Amino acid sequence: MKRFYKQVAVVSQAEGLCIALDGRPVRTPKKAAFAVRSKVLAEAIAEEWRQQGETITPETMPLLRLANTAIDMVSGQRGAVVDNLAGFGGTDLLCYRASEPEDLVQRQEQLWLPWLTWAAARHGATLATTVGIRHIAQDAAALAALHKAVDGHDVMELAGLNDLVTITGSLVLALAVSAGALDAVAAWSAARLDHDYQVERWGRDAEAEAHAAGLWGEFEQATRFLELHRTI
Repeated sequence: MKRFYKQVAVVSQAEGLCIALDGRPVRTPKKAAFAVRSKVLAEAIAEEWRQQGETITPETMPLLRLANTAIDMVSGQRGAVVDNLAGFGGTDLLCYRASEPEDLVQRQEQLWLPWLTWAAARHGATLATTVGIRHIAQDAAALAALHKAVDGHDVMELAGLNDLVTITGSLVLALAVSAGALDAVAAWSAARLDHDYQVERWGRDAEAEAHAAGLWGEFEQATRFLELHRTI
C-alpha cells in the first residue's frame, strides 16, 4: 500500500491514546477503534508510522501489529487466549532435558534450572522434568498456578506474552521476561540453548540463521512492547 498521509500525531480520545494520520484516527484491521493507554507506547507506534517510506510495510511496524492483535484478537476471546498460553506450562521447554552429551546436560541444568526454581518461588508452580521428549504429566496445582499467572495479564500484555511463549516454547521463560526477572537476551540464549549447541558441533546453516534472526526480532519487540505498555 502506498503511503497516503503526511502528518502523524498522538491524540487523546474517549477510548485512550490514538494515532491520527492527517487528522484521521487509525483503526485496526477489523475496523475497531485503535487506542492504547501508554503515552510512550502511543508515541513509539506513531514513530513507526512516521518512518514509513513511499510504501507502507507492515513488517516494519511490530508494535502496531501487537496492539492490533490485542484489540482485534485477544480482547474478544481473552479466556481462550489465557487457556492456550497457560497450556504451554504442560509442555514447557525447560522440562525436557537431554541425556547426553554431558556438557549439554550441564548447560541445560545451569541455564534452565534457575527459572524452574523461580517459577516455583514466584508463582507456586513446581514443574517436573524428564529426559527425552516423551510427555511428562505436570501437577495440576502447578498448572493452575501458571494459569493464574497468565490470567494476571491484561489484553495488551497477553498479546506480547503470546509471542514470547510461542517463539520460545517456554511459558516459564516468558513469564520471567514479563515480570522483569529475566532480560530478553538471556531468555533468548536459554531458549536457543539446544540449537546453539548443535551449531557449535556441526556449523551454521544460513537459512536457519536467517529464520532465527527473524524470530529474535519478534521476541525483542514483544519484550519492548510489554515495557512500553507498562510505562504510563
